[in-house]
Amino acid sequence: MKLLIADDDPQMVRALRITLAAHGYDVVTAADGAEAITVAAQESPDIVLLDLGMPRLDGVEVIQGLRGWTMAPIIVVSGRTGSADKVEALDAGADDFVTKPFQIDELLARLRALSRRAQPASGETGESTVRFGDVIVDLATKTVTRGGSRAHLTPTEWRMLEYLSRHPGALVTRQDLLKDIWGSEQVSDSGYLRLYMSQLRKKLEEVPGEPAHLLTEAGMGYRLVL
Repeated sequence: MKLLIADDDPQMVRALRITLAAHGYDVVTAADGAEAITVAAQESPDIVLLDLGMPRLDGVEVIQGLRGWTMAPIIVVSGRTGSADKVEALDAGADDFVTKPFQIDELLARLRALSRRAQPASGETGESTVRFGDVIVDLATKTVTRGGSRAHLTPTEWRMLEYLSRHPGALVTRQDLLKDIWGSEQVSDSGYLRLYMSQLRKKLEEVPGEPAHLLTEAGMGYRLVL
């Protein structure tokens, strides 16, 4: 699996390159935002590790540029700790946010979570499409339509809907979703799941405030009712 590490800290890049290569990853690097977009176009990485504070183009601008043509998972690795920075990066299309300094085991766990390919497991539906209301979720092509028109989801919104769609009718706990989306059931919710569920309802429910399909099970998690 090919990783692009985009960071203007040469010591950080060197350390990550050595460690991740030792774990079997094919690593390419970029030292600024503009180079990150160029290398991504040339190398087509499977996952991007991206710093926010880079010269030429900052991390959010890089995310926006990448999201114009690729859905490869993006993990922001940054020393910025403010919630506004995290929200801005996630809204731009990032899939995860890791704050420096971090434990390499945590980063590896998040990489494994993002690199998993959708394979139906025990309890998952083997259907390639799931329908509820006027919504069609195509698990094979990773597209969603509502009333015949394409619904545009962020990468994280898609993964949340995909997980629910692979377990229709079943209770999906917050821990299940946190582990699937961010790679660890120990990750703090911080309201992110509620935020993404609210966004999904606005895009897919007839009456977002009174959902008929994307339901909250108080104190437990969520359920997709077909």
